[in-house]
Amino acid sequence: MKCATFNTNSIRARLPIVLNWLEQEQPDILCIQETKVQDKDFPGQDFQDAGYSAVYKGQKSYNGVAIVSRDPADEVQVALTREADEPARFLRCRVGEIPVINVYVPQGFAVGSEKFAYKLRWLNELLEHLRTSCSPDQPLIVAGDFNVALEPMDVYDPEGLRGEVGFHPDEQALMHDLFEWGLIDVLRKHRPQGEQFTFWDYRIPNALKRKMGWRIDYILATRPLADLSVDSWIDTAARSLPKPSDHTFLAAEFALP
Repeated sequence: MKCATFNTNSIRARLPIVLNWLEQEQPDILCIQETKVQDKDFPGQDFQDAGYSAVYKGQKSYNGVAIVSRDPADEVQVALTREADEPARFLRCRVGEIPVINVYVPQGFAVGSEKFAYKLRWLNELLEHLRTSCSPDQPLIVAGDFNVALEPMDVYDPEGLRGEVGFHPDEQALMHDLFEWGLIDVLRKHRPQGEQFTFWDYRIPNALKRKMGWRIDYILATRPLADLSVDSWIDTAARSLPKPSDHTFLAAEFALP
């Protein structure tokens, strides 16, 4: 089974890139973030024509998550928090025998801001969801854009960025809480070396060529699945295409029995 995640920064703008990648890589599951479309405008037919089913939760202009899969998904859940107007940042379903959670964690804007406090609350809500609704002893994938870099090797300038939003100890502590619960970072299991970036800021000229990136996208799995993983990799080629997202594809492959 091949699973991947990709922040599109607009599914309509990046649809050709996504469809070409699906044709080339043939993943079984792709988690998509920042679709930026209302549900009525999601390009479900394009994915169906490509041989994929899609479940999604969107909103106008911002956020939005989707899971496309070879096998149709069921047991779909679109709410994480108890907020009445919860932004479209969480999507859970079951694909075959595998529960999949797709997340688009809030960016946080600036340390000390209300948006940063909301980011921490959201990560706590995700942890509580795992504690109450999942088991670390059962297969589970949690993938998406977490907007958190964990280690110095996960950012291009660890000293200059230390303590900033996205590379702050409060965020990192909550990520480690997810690991303590029972999630395993599949990329790091197979590729422990540095410069494994998934995001390059549009505002930095030639950021990809200059290796000025961040690793903020993850495929996490509970041990029953992580132990079956055979590889994980980042496809940086997609970031160098015309009109790319500021993120690129992260994939993992599992040898399921």
